[in-house]
Amino acid sequence: MLQTLLPVLSRDQIRLVDRAAVEQLGMLSLVLMENAARGLCDVIRTTGPWSAITIIAGPGNNGGDGLAVARLLVAEQPAASLVRVLLIRGGKSLSPDADANLRILHRCGIDVDEPAPDAAARVLAGLPADSLLVDSLLGTGVRGLLAEPFLSLIAAMNRSPATKLAVDVPSGMDCESGEACGAVVHAQHTVTFVAAKPGFLTARGRECCGLLHVRHIGVPADWIARIVTSEAQGQP
Repeated sequence: MLQTLLPVLSRDQIRLVDRAAVEQLGMLSLVLMENAARGLCDVIRTTGPWSAITIIAGPGNNGGDGLAVARLLVAEQPAASLVRVLLIRGGKSLSPDADANLRILHRCGIDVDEPAPDAAARVLAGLPADSLLVDSLLGTGVRGLLAEPFLSLIAAMNRSPATKLAVDVPSGMDCESGEACGAVVHAQHTVTFVAAKPGFLTARGRECCGLLHVRHIGVPADWIARIVTSEAQGQP
């Protein structure tokens, strides 16, 4: 099922929108991430209640969204005791905005676990069925064959009895084709930003996204449409 605000936009078009919002509108990328996180929290609230919420975050901006969500959820009582964050770097450096949100969490006194992949898999296996697993491991930049530990962690997420909510795209999905990059999360909900991606509308994409929720990042839809149209026409 699809709820959309704008026509489908490709990976490159979404990147264009993010870049133009920073360069042309003067919006901070952290503000865009914060707006995305607020949209995620709205969906988490409306799909609950949940006995607990576990966020598995990767090293990129998708993981940064998850870290921002953790802070916003903890700010809402009585969620503080229900939220757990698992950060998986996978041998990669954090993106600047993900690192910023991690430092904010630490300054707030919010614990972030960085378990080994096998320990993370055990945590996922032990999640109760009435809890929510927020998948912010990998984002729209994924293509080709995934490496470890991401392949094994995606498999562990799929085995988990918790309800899965994917951030922007189910981890492991090529958002252009909808195909798995070796493995893909099968989510019951996907919260994506600005517009649906082409791969979401394929048979495989619909199967893995579950119910698709499209949320804004604080930028008017008419402005986004103008930016995308101008780029397509080769206008500055």
